[in-house]
Amino acid sequence: MPGQTSIDIHAHFYPMRYLKLVAEEGGAFGLSCDLDHPGGPLIDLAGKATSVIEGRYHDIDARVAAMDKQNLDVHALSLTAPMVYWASPDLGLRLSQAYNDGCVEAHEKYPDRFVGLAMLPMQAPDLAIQELERAKDLPGMRGVYMSTHIEGKELSDESFFPVYERIEDRGWTIFLHPTTVVEPARLAKFYLTNFIGNPTESAIAASHLIFGEVLDRFPRLTFCLPHAGGTFPYLVGRITHGWGVRPECKHLKNPPWEYIRRFYYDTITHAHPQLDFLIELVGADRVVLGSDFCFDMSYEQPVQFVKEHPNLSAEDRNLILGGNAARLLGL
Repeated sequence: MPGQTSIDIHAHFYPMRYLKLVAEEGGAFGLSCDLDHPGGPLIDLAGKATSVIEGRYHDIDARVAAMDKQNLDVHALSLTAPMVYWASPDLGLRLSQAYNDGCVEAHEKYPDRFVGLAMLPMQAPDLAIQELERAKDLPGMRGVYMSTHIEGKELSDESFFPVYERIEDRGWTIFLHPTTVVEPARLAKFYLTNFIGNPTESAIAASHLIFGEVLDRFPRLTFCLPHAGGTFPYLVGRITHGWGVRPECKHLKNPPWEYIRRFYYDTITHAHPQLDFLIELVGADRVVLGSDFCFDMSYEQPVQFVKEHPNLSAEDRNLILGGNAARLLGL
Protein backbone atom coordinates (compact mmCIF):
# COMPACT_ATOMS: atom_id res chain seq x y z
CA MET A 1 0.00 0.00 0.00
CA PRO A 2 1.28 3.51 -0.73
CA GLY A 3 2.57 5.68 2.10
CA GLN A 4 3.36 4.47 5.63
CA THR A 5 3.97 0.73 6.02
CA SER A 6 1.43 -0.65 8.48
CA ILE A 7 2.83 -3.07 11.09
CA ASP A 8 0.52 -5.05 13.37
CA ILE A 9 2.41 -6.06 16.50
CA HIS A 10 -0.48 -8.05 18.02
CA ALA A 11 -1.26 -10.80 15.50
CA HIS A 12 -1.69 -14.38 16.72
CA PHE A 13 -0.40 -17.40 14.81
CA TYR A 14 -0.66 -21.18 15.29
CA PRO A 15 1.77 -23.01 12.98
CA MET A 16 0.56 -26.48 12.06
CA ARG A 17 3.80 -28.02 13.34
CA TYR A 18 2.97 -26.59 16.81
CA LEU A 19 -0.63 -27.85 16.65
CA LYS A 20 0.51 -31.32 15.59
CA LEU A 21 2.95 -31.53 18.48
CA VAL A 22 0.19 -30.52 20.92
CA ALA A 23 -2.05 -33.23 19.41
CA GLU A 24 0.68 -35.86 19.68
CA GLU A 25 2.05 -35.16 23.16
CA GLY A 26 -0.32 -32.83 24.98
CA GLY A 27 -2.47 -35.61 26.43
CA ALA A 28 0.01 -36.41 29.20
CA PHE A 29 -0.50 -32.85 30.46
CA GLY A 30 -4.28 -32.73 30.14
CA LEU A 31 -4.29 -30.92 26.84
CA SER A 32 -5.64 -32.13 23.51
CA CYS A 33 -5.84 -30.80 19.97
CA ASP A 34 -8.47 -32.07 17.55
CA LEU A 35 -6.92 -31.51 14.13
CA ASP A 36 -10.02 -32.84 12.35
CA HIS A 37 -12.58 -30.59 14.05
CA PRO A 38 -15.05 -29.00 11.58
CA GLY A 39 -13.92 -25.49 10.70
CA GLY A 40 -10.39 -25.97 11.96
CA PRO A 41 -8.30 -27.41 14.80
CA LEU A 42 -9.56 -27.10 18.36
CA ILE A 43 -7.34 -27.10 21.46
CA ASP A 44 -8.84 -28.25 24.76
CA LEU A 45 -7.14 -27.73 28.13
CA ALA A 46 -8.89 -29.44 31.04
CA GLY A 47 -12.30 -29.02 29.43
CA LYS A 48 -11.74 -25.42 28.37
CA ALA A 49 -11.62 -25.25 24.59
CA THR A 50 -10.14 -22.47 22.52
CA SER A 51 -12.10 -20.97 19.70
CA VAL A 52 -11.90 -22.94 16.47
CA ILE A 53 -8.51 -22.23 14.94
CA GLU A 54 -9.68 -21.18 11.50
CA GLY A 55 -7.49 -21.09 8.43
CA ARG A 56 -6.30 -17.51 8.86
CA TYR A 57 -4.46 -18.55 12.03
CA HIS A 58 -2.31 -21.27 10.49
CA ASP A 59 -2.56 -20.98 6.68
CA ILE A 60 -0.09 -18.32 5.57
CA ASP A 61 -1.70 -17.75 2.17
CA ALA A 62 -5.12 -17.26 3.79
CA ARG A 63 -3.56 -14.86 6.29
CA VAL A 64 -1.99 -12.75 3.55
CA ALA A 65 -5.34 -12.52 1.80
CA ALA A 66 -6.95 -11.36 5.07
CA MET A 67 -4.18 -8.83 5.65
CA ASP A 68 -4.69 -7.40 2.17
CA LYS A 69 -8.37 -6.82 2.95
CA GLN A 70 -7.30 -4.94 6.07
CA ASN A 71 -4.66 -2.86 4.25
CA LEU A 72 -2.08 -4.39 6.60
CA ASP A 73 1.46 -4.79 5.35
CA VAL A 74 3.26 -6.66 8.15
CA HIS A 75 2.30 -9.02 10.98
CA ALA A 76 4.64 -9.52 13.92
CA LEU A 77 3.55 -13.09 14.61
CA SER A 78 2.92 -14.28 18.15
CA LEU A 79 1.52 -17.46 19.65
CA THR A 80 -1.36 -17.26 22.10
CA ALA A 81 -3.03 -19.51 24.69
CA PRO A 82 -2.11 -22.10 25.73
CA MET A 83 1.47 -21.11 24.81
CA VAL A 84 4.06 -23.62 26.11
CA TYR A 85 4.37 -23.24 29.90
CA TRP A 86 1.89 -26.03 30.68
CA ALA A 87 4.30 -28.62 29.31
CA SER A 88 7.37 -30.28 30.79
CA PRO A 89 10.60 -28.36 30.17
CA ASP A 90 11.62 -30.71 27.35
CA LEU A 91 8.26 -30.53 25.60
CA GLY A 92 8.08 -26.78 26.25
CA LEU A 93 11.38 -26.41 24.43
CA ARG A 94 10.20 -28.48 21.47
CA LEU A 95 6.90 -26.60 21.31
CA SER A 96 8.83 -23.32 21.29
CA GLN A 97 11.08 -24.62 18.54
CA ALA A 98 8.08 -25.76 16.51
CA TYR A 99 6.44 -22.37 16.85
CA ASN A 100 9.62 -20.41 16.08
CA ASP A 101 10.40 -22.56 13.05
CA GLY A 102 6.84 -21.97 11.84
CA CYS A 103 7.49 -18.22 12.03
CA VAL A 104 10.64 -18.68 9.98
CA GLU A 105 8.69 -20.57 7.32
CA ALA A 106 6.14 -17.76 7.14
CA HIS A 107 8.87 -15.13 6.91
CA GLU A 108 10.79 -16.98 4.23
CA LYS A 109 7.66 -17.41 2.11
CA TYR A 110 6.62 -13.77 2.54
CA PRO A 111 9.70 -11.90 3.80
CA ASP A 112 8.04 -8.48 3.46
CA ARG A 113 4.87 -9.51 5.30
CA PHE A 114 5.92 -11.51 8.37
CA VAL A 115 8.37 -11.29 11.24
CA GLY A 116 8.31 -13.44 14.37
CA LEU A 117 8.24 -12.88 18.12
CA ALA A 118 10.07 -15.86 19.57
CA MET A 119 8.46 -18.22 22.06
CA LEU A 120 10.70 -19.39 24.92
CA PRO A 121 10.15 -22.17 27.50
CA MET A 122 10.31 -19.77 30.45
CA GLN A 123 9.32 -22.54 32.90
CA ALA A 124 12.95 -23.63 32.48
CA PRO A 125 15.10 -20.47 32.18
CA ASP A 126 18.20 -22.41 31.13
CA LEU A 127 16.28 -23.89 28.20
CA ALA A 128 14.76 -20.47 27.47
CA ILE A 129 18.30 -19.12 27.07
CA GLN A 130 19.17 -22.09 24.86
CA GLU A 131 16.24 -21.41 22.55
CA LEU A 132 16.87 -17.66 22.59
CA GLU A 133 20.44 -18.27 21.42
CA ARG A 134 19.06 -20.36 18.56
CA ALA A 135 16.19 -18.00 17.73
CA LYS A 136 18.28 -14.84 17.62
CA ASP A 137 19.92 -16.04 14.42
CA LEU A 138 16.75 -17.31 12.74
CA PRO A 139 15.55 -15.35 9.70
CA GLY A 140 12.79 -12.90 10.51
CA MET A 141 12.93 -13.11 14.31
CA ARG A 142 12.56 -9.63 15.84
CA GLY A 143 11.54 -9.98 19.49
CA VAL A 144 10.21 -12.24 22.23
CA TYR A 145 6.66 -13.21 23.18
CA MET A 146 5.97 -13.91 26.84
CA SER A 147 3.04 -14.38 29.20
CA THR A 148 2.18 -11.87 31.93
CA HIS A 149 3.15 -14.54 34.46
CA ILE A 150 4.80 -17.93 34.18
CA GLU A 151 3.21 -20.88 35.96
CA GLY A 152 2.63 -19.01 39.21
CA LYS A 153 5.81 -16.93 39.03
CA GLU A 154 5.62 -13.19 38.44
CA LEU A 155 7.86 -11.59 35.83
CA SER A 156 9.93 -10.05 38.64
CA ASP A 157 11.10 -13.50 39.76
CA GLU A 158 14.89 -13.42 39.76
CA SER A 159 15.08 -16.80 38.01
CA PHE A 160 14.11 -14.95 34.82
CA PHE A 161 16.85 -12.33 35.09
CA PRO A 162 19.46 -14.26 33.06
CA VAL A 163 16.92 -14.49 30.23
CA TYR A 164 16.20 -10.76 30.41
CA GLU A 165 19.93 -10.05 30.30
CA ARG A 166 20.31 -11.98 27.04
CA ILE A 167 17.22 -10.32 25.51
CA GLU A 168 18.50 -6.88 26.50
CA ASP A 169 21.92 -7.64 24.99
CA ARG A 170 20.17 -8.64 21.78
CA GLY A 171 18.25 -5.37 21.72
CA TRP A 172 14.89 -7.12 21.42
CA THR A 173 11.59 -6.10 22.94
CA ILE A 174 9.26 -8.40 24.89
CA PHE A 175 5.61 -8.46 23.88
CA LEU A 176 3.46 -9.57 26.81
CA HIS A 177 0.12 -11.36 26.68
CA PRO A 178 -1.97 -13.19 29.31
CA THR A 179 -2.61 -16.92 29.28
CA THR A 180 -4.62 -17.19 32.49
CA VAL A 181 -6.10 -14.37 34.55
CA VAL A 182 -6.69 -13.60 38.22
CA GLU A 183 -9.92 -14.94 39.73
CA PRO A 184 -10.94 -16.83 36.57
CA ALA A 185 -13.96 -18.42 38.26
CA ARG A 186 -15.45 -15.01 39.05
CA LEU A 187 -14.83 -13.84 35.50
CA ALA A 188 -16.03 -16.93 33.64
CA LYS A 189 -19.59 -15.70 33.18
CA PHE A 190 -20.24 -13.20 30.37
CA TYR A 191 -16.71 -13.74 28.96
CA LEU A 192 -15.33 -11.34 31.58
CA THR A 193 -12.09 -13.35 31.53
CA ASN A 194 -11.35 -11.47 28.32
CA PHE A 195 -13.22 -8.19 28.83
CA ILE A 196 -11.76 -7.53 32.29
CA GLY A 197 -9.26 -10.30 33.09
CA ASN A 198 -6.92 -9.79 30.16
CA PRO A 199 -6.59 -6.01 30.61
CA THR A 200 -6.07 -6.44 34.34
CA GLU A 201 -3.19 -8.84 33.68
CA SER A 202 -1.25 -6.06 31.94
CA ALA A 203 -1.52 -3.84 35.01
CA ILE A 204 -0.36 -6.66 37.29
CA ALA A 205 2.59 -7.52 35.07
CA ALA A 206 3.66 -3.89 34.63
CA SER A 207 3.48 -3.33 38.40
CA HIS A 208 5.66 -6.34 39.14
CA LEU A 209 8.20 -5.21 36.56
CA ILE A 210 8.31 -1.78 38.21
CA PHE A 211 8.23 -2.69 41.90
CA GLY A 212 10.32 -5.81 41.33
CA GLU A 213 12.97 -3.44 39.91
CA VAL A 214 13.26 -5.34 36.64
CA LEU A 215 13.17 -2.07 34.71
CA ASP A 216 15.92 -0.63 36.93
CA ARG A 217 18.07 -3.75 36.66
CA PHE A 218 17.74 -3.82 32.84
CA PRO A 219 17.56 -0.16 31.75
CA ARG A 220 17.65 -0.90 28.00
CA LEU A 221 14.94 -3.57 28.07
CA THR A 222 11.51 -2.63 26.71
CA PHE A 223 8.15 -4.32 27.07
CA CYS A 224 5.05 -3.94 24.92
CA LEU A 225 1.69 -4.23 26.70
CA PRO A 226 -1.33 -5.57 24.80
CA HIS A 227 -4.86 -4.18 24.85
CA ALA A 228 -3.52 -0.61 25.09
CA GLY A 229 -1.85 -1.41 28.40
CA GLY A 230 -5.09 -2.72 29.83
CA THR A 231 -5.94 -1.02 33.10
CA PHE A 232 -2.36 0.07 33.79
CA PRO A 233 -2.57 3.55 32.16
CA TYR A 234 -5.71 4.29 34.19
CA LEU A 235 -4.17 3.08 37.48
CA VAL A 236 -0.65 4.48 37.28
CA GLY A 237 -1.66 7.61 39.24
CA ARG A 238 -3.14 5.49 42.02
CA ILE A 239 -0.11 3.18 41.97
CA THR A 240 2.21 6.18 42.22
CA HIS A 241 0.26 7.60 45.16
CA GLY A 242 0.52 4.22 46.88
CA TRP A 243 4.27 4.20 46.33
CA GLY A 244 4.45 7.48 48.22
CA VAL A 245 2.53 6.36 51.28
CA ARG A 246 2.93 2.59 51.66
CA PRO A 247 5.96 1.04 53.41
CA GLU A 248 5.83 -2.03 51.10
CA CYS A 249 6.92 0.19 48.21
CA LYS A 250 9.66 2.32 49.76
CA HIS A 251 12.44 0.25 48.21
CA LEU A 252 11.63 1.72 44.77
CA LYS A 253 13.68 4.89 44.30
CA ASN A 254 11.66 6.43 41.46
CA PRO A 255 7.90 6.95 41.34
CA PRO A 256 6.01 4.45 39.15
CA TRP A 257 4.82 7.35 36.99
CA GLU A 258 8.36 7.69 35.62
CA TYR A 259 8.24 4.19 34.11
CA ILE A 260 5.24 4.60 31.82
CA ARG A 261 7.45 5.27 28.78
CA ARG A 262 9.50 2.12 29.40
CA PHE A 263 6.50 0.34 27.91
CA TYR A 264 4.94 0.39 24.47
CA TYR A 265 1.18 0.03 24.13
CA ASP A 266 -0.91 -1.31 21.25
CA THR A 267 -3.99 0.46 19.89
CA ILE A 268 -6.60 -2.05 21.05
CA THR A 269 -8.89 0.32 22.96
CA HIS A 270 -11.99 -0.15 20.76
CA ALA A 271 -12.78 3.53 21.29
CA HIS A 272 -11.12 6.72 20.05
CA PRO A 273 -11.50 8.64 23.36
CA GLN A 274 -9.55 5.93 25.19
CA LEU A 275 -6.83 6.09 22.54
CA ASP A 276 -6.71 9.87 22.99
CA PHE A 277 -6.14 9.39 26.71
CA LEU A 278 -3.38 6.83 26.12
CA ILE A 279 -1.55 9.06 23.64
CA GLU A 280 -1.80 12.06 25.96
CA LEU A 281 -0.40 9.97 28.81
CA VAL A 282 2.49 8.12 27.14
CA GLY A 283 3.06 9.98 23.85
CA ALA A 284 2.28 8.93 20.30
CA ASP A 285 5.82 7.57 19.96
CA ARG A 286 4.98 4.79 22.44
CA VAL A 287 1.81 3.53 20.72
CA VAL A 288 1.91 0.75 18.11
CA LEU A 289 -0.73 -0.73 15.85
CA GLY A 290 -2.40 -3.89 17.14
CA SER A 291 -5.40 -5.92 16.01
CA ASP A 292 -5.54 -9.12 18.14
CA PHE A 293 -5.80 -11.00 14.84
CA CYS A 294 -8.02 -12.87 14.36
CA PHE A 295 -10.21 -13.41 17.44
CA ASP A 296 -13.75 -12.07 17.65
CA MET A 297 -12.36 -9.44 20.07
CA SER A 298 -10.05 -8.13 17.35
CA TYR A 299 -10.30 -5.14 15.06
CA GLU A 300 -11.63 -6.14 11.67
CA GLN A 301 -10.07 -2.96 10.23
CA PRO A 302 -7.18 -1.92 12.53
CA VAL A 303 -5.62 0.46 10.00
CA GLN A 304 -8.94 2.15 9.35
CA PHE A 305 -9.47 2.63 13.10
CA VAL A 306 -6.27 4.70 13.26
CA LYS A 307 -6.79 6.52 9.98
CA GLU A 308 -10.32 7.58 10.94
CA HIS A 309 -9.24 8.92 14.32
CA PRO A 310 -10.29 12.58 14.21
CA ASN A 311 -7.62 13.98 16.56
CA LEU A 312 -4.38 12.51 15.21
CA SER A 313 -1.85 14.56 13.31
CA ALA A 314 -0.42 13.04 10.13
CA GLU A 315 2.92 12.59 11.91
CA ASP A 316 1.39 10.77 14.88
CA ARG A 317 -0.77 8.64 12.60
CA ASN A 318 2.30 7.46 10.69
CA LEU A 319 4.17 6.71 13.91
CA ILE A 320 1.31 4.57 15.20
CA LEU A 321 0.62 2.80 11.91
CA GLY A 322 4.16 1.58 11.54
CA GLY A 323 6.94 4.00 12.38
CA ASN A 324 7.12 3.07 16.06
CA ALA A 325 6.91 -0.68 15.42
CA ALA A 326 9.60 -0.46 12.75
CA ARG A 327 11.93 1.15 15.26
CA LEU A 328 10.94 -1.22 18.07
CA LEU A 329 11.41 -4.34 15.95
CA GLY A 330 14.48 -3.12 14.10
CA LEU A 331 12.84 -3.26 10.66
